[in-house]
Amino acid sequence: MTRQRETKAKIQRVIRDFMKRVMKKALQDNAIPKDTHTARDPLYAAFLPNEIVAAVRFERTFAETFAGVWEKLAVVAATAGLGHGTASQSLTGSVNQERLRRISEVLNNLEHVKEGEDRIKPDWDAELEFILAGKSKNIIPVTVVTDVYAEDKKSKRKYAFELKAPLPNSDQTKVSKEKLLKLYCMEPLVVDEAYFALPYNPYGRREAYAWSFPARWFDMKTDKVVLIGDEFWDKIGGCGTYQAFVDAVNEVGVEYKERIYREYLGIEPPSGAFETKL
Repeated sequence: MTRQRETKAKIQRVIRDFMKRVMKKALQDNAIPKDTHTARDPLYAAFLPNEIVAAVRFERTFAETFAGVWEKLAVVAATAGLGHGTASQSLTGSVNQERLRRISEVLNNLEHVKEGEDRIKPDWDAELEFILAGKSKNIIPVTVVTDVYAEDKKSKRKYAFELKAPLPNSDQTKVSKEKLLKLYCMEPLVVDEAYFALPYNPYGRREAYAWSFPARWFDMKTDKVVLIGDEFWDKIGGCGTYQAFVDAVNEVGVEYKERIYREYLGIEPPSGAFETKL
């Protein structure tokens, strides 16, 4: 079995474990008998089929249960590709006080628009150059808890990834940018590379990514510190990892989509139900 096939199989085990928990919770806790739905909110019942209300509740269960799954999948890929991966890793180093002050200045300038001026656009290279030029004899110990940490067992290079859902909010992205800037300002460096990463791109191509919230903090189209989709998976797991991820999701997706229609919604899958894939 090739490394890509092994990675795919391990990814599928994580996804199946997640979906088992979702199905169990949905079927046991969230089933909506028609009479309960009608009694609870007769106005909704007058307009919405029970299947739609059930689908909304299932989506909520799916989202709530998903916490931590991206990190688990990334650890699988890192371990298979680079040799080591772990989630929620604490990284401690030293940063001089002036660099910390400049990090705050950069973030503040991106967050707030000065009266009469246009919003400052993010530019990772320029920002990091400005921050690294900060000098101070006052050294501050700093700890960053990164979403995913990986080590290449052959080259000994160390990586940190701030891994967020494909459409992150502004606050999440700001926190991630602050962490990455601190990691790149440590002396000595505790990682060789650190990235803001999204597991896939809902917009298809990198240059088409258009979700506005992270764009407040990163140039999502050009900043080299940003990895989206295949850029992330192939970095953390090696060439071919993204395709293994896509294949794993699509295969398991068909299996569970059919079960959701029949076991949860109580209907037969409609024509074309399985055409949508990652």
